[in-house]
Amino acid sequence: MNRAVFLDRDGVVNEVLSNRVKFVNKPEQFYLLEGVGEGIKRLKDAGYYIFVVTNQGGIGLGYMKEAMLHKVHKKMVRLIEEEGGHVDDIVYCPHKPHEGCVCRKPEPEMINRLAEKYDIQLNKSYMIGDRDVDILAGKKAGTKTIMIGPKAEDADYRFSSLLEAAIWIIAQESIND
Repeated sequence: MNRAVFLDRDGVVNEVLSNRVKFVNKPEQFYLLEGVGEGIKRLKDAGYYIFVVTNQGGIGLGYMKEAMLHKVHKKMVRLIEEEGGHVDDIVYCPHKPHEGCVCRKPEPEMINRLAEKYDIQLNKSYMIGDRDVDILAGKKAGTKTIMIGPKAEDADYRFSSLLEAAIWIIAQESIND
């Protein structure tokens, strides 16, 4: 079985709620956070699958079309690859908040679907997010959880950036192997 790192997008991979951008609805609003490409490269080199699992309620609310989301993700993948990283797959929930769908985080459906598709051992994997819903989704799926940012909530671990988390994961796994 394989190991994976599941990444929330907004606030973990890219900038949001900043001076430059509030929400990412177009490619020109997408700014990769510092160290993300390097962090993803290190995790890939250590043998992890890398997945992005993201709630994109802006589609259901009418702020963007799915075609535009695909353009945003194309830019994300390109920027990550320019830094030597690689994303294996991206899944998203297009539904409105509070719509009651099974795929929207904090439900674990997106994680579970990827785990089945790629034969992922969830208890050897990580969900990295910046909000409680990300941590809850990871816990419900059976992953270890990492919060990026100032508040740890119920996360197993907390770091200030994806690169910092990646360095720690790789060091941790080498200790436990």
